[in-house]
Amino acid sequence: MNGLPTRLRSLLFAPAVRPDLVRKMPTTGADLIAIDLEDATPVIAKTEAREGLAELMASVVGRVEVSVRVNDPTTEWFVADVAALPEGLAAVVVPKVETIEGLDHVRATLGAADRGELAVIAGLETALGVADARLLLAHPVVRGAYFGAEDFIADMGGIRTASNHEVAFARGRLALAGRLANVPVLDQVVADFRDDDRFRRESEEARAMGYAGKLCIHPAQVSIAIDVFTPSAEEVARAERLIAAYEAASAGGVAAIDFEGQMVDEPVAAQARRLITLAAEG
Repeated sequence: MNGLPTRLRSLLFAPAVRPDLVRKMPTTGADLIAIDLEDATPVIAKTEAREGLAELMASVVGRVEVSVRVNDPTTEWFVADVAALPEGLAAVVVPKVETIEGLDHVRATLGAADRGELAVIAGLETALGVADARLLLAHPVVRGAYFGAEDFIADMGGIRTASNHEVAFARGRLALAGRLANVPVLDQVVADFRDDDRFRRESEEARAMGYAGKLCIHPAQVSIAIDVFTPSAEEVARAERLIAAYEAASAGGVAAIDFEGQMVDEPVAAQARRLITLAAEG
């Protein structure tokens, strides 16, 4: 069962230790929110945060689609996190996925907790996870994924830059793996949540690469992600004109046409059809 929203353009995180922020998340317009037990929750507060999950869930359920990011499956907290997952979740977000054996462990742990129906969003954010992305995203428990650039570069021993040159290969690899596995993949975080220009630029890059949406760590990022990953009325209108012109030419035996100064053949027409379908999905 896949409980994810039809469109996964934005996934907004908030710390499980900040109930004030969690309660505001339904007003952001995010497609999915994640109550975060992992990076945003310090070690000394993990037990307290886990114990408060049910109350947090009750404060937002029915107003927004909700997920929980648990701790890494190799940590001491993972099994208890899964056991504490409240009813009504759309998904569970599992960070630092690296191996098929690890995903088998995730599936077994969810099953033992009677939560086997939950959709899993897998975080690929280490060298090994990125290297084996195609195999990992094809695992039957995975229904979505995200690229964690900060953790990936930390694992690589590299330096994170605004250019994104250092993550270009990994970013592309995950987009390709998601396409082959037919699961939506979300692009990396922009840690400087005040830099709207960078967030929009990265979102546009990610959409062009085939990403479904973007991770958000601040409510202001949500509207940008939704705007970028939703085809505009102008884009849709042009795609419809292109398809009409191309199909008319094809019916007359012409395989390539000049459309508004652009050469259009079947691959370009396929892109236009995909855009129209994406817009129809809402």
